[in-house]
Amino acid sequence: MMLSKPLVMAIPQQDPISEIQFCAWVAQAEPGDRLEYHRGFLAIDICKAVTTLEPNARKELELLAERARWCEAVRLVHLVQQRVGPNQFSYIAIARAKTQSNSKAVAQLSELAA
Repeated sequence: MMLSKPLVMAIPQQDPISEIQFCAWVAQAEPGDRLEYHRGFLAIDICKAVTTLEPNARKELELLAERARWCEAVRLVHLVQQRVGPNQFSYIAIARAKTQSNSKAVAQLSELAA
């Protein structure tokens, strides 16, 4: 099987990215491009009862996670995880090809990111 892109890890983000930044990345990403959109334990980090994040940071992460799942549902990205340590995961979006069937979703993301 030939791969068009080498299998490499996504570059870790230094600062948390926003939902808007994620939308902009998905709208312009080429198939196979990778983005680490969160590092931590997502289910815990967005849970009000146990998170250590500030309320605004927790809400922004929750919006980001919802947008990532939506992008996967409309077949714009694959979502994968890689364990990086105990209770630490790298959450990675891998861009998929843009097709006629998901062109409306790409347009929506472009409008959100503008």
